[in-house]
Formats: sequence, structure tokens, C-alpha cells
Amino acid sequence: MRQRPIPGSSGLLRTMSLLGDPVLHTACEPVVEFGPVLDRLIEDMFATMYGAQGVGLAANQIGVGLQVFVYDCPDDEDVRHLGHIVNPRLVEVGGEEIRGPEGCLSLPGLEAPTVRHDRAVVEGVDAAGEPVRVVATGFFARCLQHECDHLAGAVYADRVTGLSARRLRRAIARAPWAGSVPSARA
Repeated sequence: MRQRPIPGSSGLLRTMSLLGDPVLHTACEPVVEFGPVLDRLIEDMFATMYGAQGVGLAANQIGVGLQVFVYDCPDDEDVRHLGHIVNPRLVEVGGEEIRGPEGCLSLPGLEAPTVRHDRAVVEGVDAAGEPVRVVATGFFARCLQHECDHLAGAVYADRVTGLSARRLRRAIARAPWAGSVPSARA
């Protein structure tokens, strides 16, 4: 039996969009064309996510305004979840609201306490257009909510409040990458 290739193993590393890039603050468009171009995008997204040592990556984080994200993320029991979702919809959140540390590949080196639900359900399709439903808890639920936010044109920094938000804004202003984007706002 032939083994499936590891996601991203033939992908290209793409440039990461950083906070302030307009593509991160614009809602992504639904995918309407399925085929080799979408397959290549997903493969490149996995390669880029692994290259940046992330657990999730939305298409707009590499400058592509389409509703696609990939993930390779553990849950709180350290069970690995690997996949991608095209045209995802966050259809349910529940459980406790947990304030926990959150980071982002588009805000490298920074993190801040962010409130997320402990359970999330996301529906969409895969690269072949087949229905996908992912039920997640714990850290994996946080990841799915984070990626859905990206596709809606938001970053985790938009959810940070109070003193944590002020501290994060100051850290963004001091970040070495902040000068490389038009307006690094949080």
C-alpha cells in the first residue's frame, strides 16, 4: 500500500503577511475553483506553517484572500489533529471561556492572553469539495477559532482587552518587524 506524502513536503515556503498588511484585515472570499491550484496553495500553506513552526495557518497570512486554513495542532490530551478546511464556518462554540496565551505567525515573537471558548465546531469542505466537520476542544478549539478569525479579517490582537491590550500594542510598536508593514495596528 502506498503511503500518502507528508503535507507540505513538496510545498514552497511563502512570505508571511505581518500585522498591518491589509490582507489580514479584509474578509476572505469563498473558494469557488477546486483543483490543482487549490491543491498547490494548501501544500504551500503546510510547508510555510511548518517552516514557521506554527500549528495553524490561514491563506491570508501568505497574502491569499481565500477561505482556506491548514492545521497540525494538538488538543489538551496531546492528540494530534492534522488537516485543512476550505470555506470553513464556525458553527458552534461552547464550554468554558478560557483566557489563555495566544500567539500568531503574523505577529512573530508576541503573545497575549486571549479569551476563547473551550469547544468549537467548524464545518466546510476539503480540497476535493467533500464535506468536513471538525469538533475540537481545548487548545485545538482555540486554534480553529483563531484561524476562522483570520479568514474574517481579524487577528487575535483584536480580541485582547484592558491592560493586556495596552501591553500588546507597546510590544507591537517595538517589534523588529513593525516597521516593515504599512500600519502595524492592534
